[in-house]
Amino acid sequence: MSAETLEFKAELKQLLHLITHSLYSDREIFLRELISNASDAINKVKFDSLDHDETLEGNKDWKIKITPNAEAKTLTISDNGIGMGRDQVIDLLGTVAKSGTKAFVDAVKAKNDPNSPGLIGQFGVGFYSAFMVADTVTVQTRPAGTPADGIRWVSDGQGQYTIEQADKPARGTDVVLHLKDDAQDFLNPYKLRSLVKKFSDFIEHPVVMDTDEEEGERDEKKTTVVEETLNNRKAIWLRQPREVKDDEYAEFYKVLSNDDAPPAKSLHFTIEGKSEFKALLFIPSKKPFSFDWDEPKAGLRLYVQRVLIMERCEELLPLYLRFVKGVVDSADLPLNVSREILQQNPHLDTIRKNVVRNVLQGLEALKNTQPEKYRAFYDDLGPILKEGLSRDWENKDKIADLLLFASVNTEAGKVKTLAEYVEAMPEGQVEIYYLAGDNAAQLRNSPYLEAYRAKGFDVLLLTDPIDEFAVPAVREYKGKKLQAADKGELKGDEGIADDAKAKFAPLFASLKSVLPDVGDIRLTKRLTTSAACLVADAGAMTAHMERLMQRFGEDATGGKRVLELNPDNAAVEALRTLHETSPTDPRIAAYALLLYDQAAIAEGSKVPDAAGFAKRINDLILADAGK
Repeated sequence: MSAETLEFKAELKQLLHLITHSLYSDREIFLRELISNASDAINKVKFDSLDHDETLEGNKDWKIKITPNAEAKTLTISDNGIGMGRDQVIDLLGTVAKSGTKAFVDAVKAKNDPNSPGLIGQFGVGFYSAFMVADTVTVQTRPAGTPADGIRWVSDGQGQYTIEQADKPARGTDVVLHLKDDAQDFLNPYKLRSLVKKFSDFIEHPVVMDTDEEEGERDEKKTTVVEETLNNRKAIWLRQPREVKDDEYAEFYKVLSNDDAPPAKSLHFTIEGKSEFKALLFIPSKKPFSFDWDEPKAGLRLYVQRVLIMERCEELLPLYLRFVKGVVDSADLPLNVSREILQQNPHLDTIRKNVVRNVLQGLEALKNTQPEKYRAFYDDLGPILKEGLSRDWENKDKIADLLLFASVNTEAGKVKTLAEYVEAMPEGQVEIYYLAGDNAAQLRNSPYLEAYRAKGFDVLLLTDPIDEFAVPAVREYKGKKLQAADKGELKGDEGIADDAKAKFAPLFASLKSVLPDVGDIRLTKRLTTSAACLVADAGAMTAHMERLMQRFGEDATGGKRVLELNPDNAAVEALRTLHETSPTDPRIAAYALLLYDQAAIAEGSKVPDAAGFAKRINDLILADAGK
């Protein structure tokens, strides 16, 4: 048969230009596409041989071979798969977006055959990615069972192709890429190894390449050519969990994360139904190296039939679970034609929901069965998990179950869950109380805790910077509202006797002119021994939140706070008596400022006038020492 020159079908020149210049974001994808096509071809002939064993021609050594030829500037990808005849070549290679794989899948589905192979190609455009790196592409192919029907197809991707009969002894297909001058790096064996490792490491069939290997002593070395297998092929997520050993999980986790420590927990599961996929996820045992200064991104590796589609698929994992590493392998996700970008689809939402549910269940199981291991994880990564309280309303309660807190009633270094807090609440306590600050030791000595201690109420001590933003989003837990101990009026303060309020009213009216930074002054039962404290109104920003915002460079002011005074404190009563007997005494203003300053120190804030504070203390020392 003489060579024929034929036109591509469809508006080919423009379409090929689009495919080779705009469809793929990285031209190294071409190798993934050609290896995937080769894998499909092998699967097709294996499936076909179930009814026609003679088509195998005794060749069952399945493999995909990559052959770089630096002298000829060609890169060849060969397979011993199903091959193509003349009509198939014209139909499949001469018509852009005519997918033989898709047609084959449709035919198999029509037969409803349980032995149907898993195939990768969907759109019929992956082959043309070769023109991103090649000036000319030659395809030599022969279908199974037809020794005399070899075909050669050649094109430069500009609108035409030639086809002719060719001698091809073995069944299968050779795709020969005549590389462009700026694509010569794809002849580098190291480059080819890395690309196979990146995109096709878990392809079912071996991807091989000839390699020179030296043997013998230094002076008598001999070089022999050996066939090196480039891909691992062991997609452990496709195996049954009971078949995978812990050290295999740990080794695979190390590959994904570069973390030397084994994972705290491995989550290996399959979801079947309308959306079918397999997943292997890992919860780290500690914060990964460089986690704090890397750009915060979530994502899992997405595979379709063992082929890497996206290195980091952000749609599969919410940001607050960004510490999770793993893979998802799905055969029914609708990709765009470049197989690089996911289209919005209910399948994607289903996968994400299942992934989140399994991760949260895995964390709950780790907390319940291995509390020490969970504590180590939580100490490092708990602040990241807490972000979900305000970002994932659907799973807020499940995340709240995973939280750990120091509290007034726990030993230093110990923690408790919200469930344990609620279970231990004494009769009469109706809210969950918490106090936020820089460290637990400082919080334990806070005057805000005095009344709670007196009543036997526990108070959670929040020391992560994220707590002030995340914990209020919980709002309530098991029917109990969360309430900041330094915010709003304390339950029971409304029981202060009217005569006590009337007795202190003249003093408070006088002090408001001395303390213009205070929004209000009132009596409180929040304190049992201390004289004064500053609290925020119910809807205002706490002092600790103000300080955090200022650290982040924000000009944050939570408004004027309320100065609460303890009527049972001797100093407060002495100040009231002094005002009652001598309302113009200059010491009243000095003592009022001292009460305000000590309240500011107790809440962790800086004294507004440090020099004035020091002078007032010195005056007191002098007055007392001079008696």
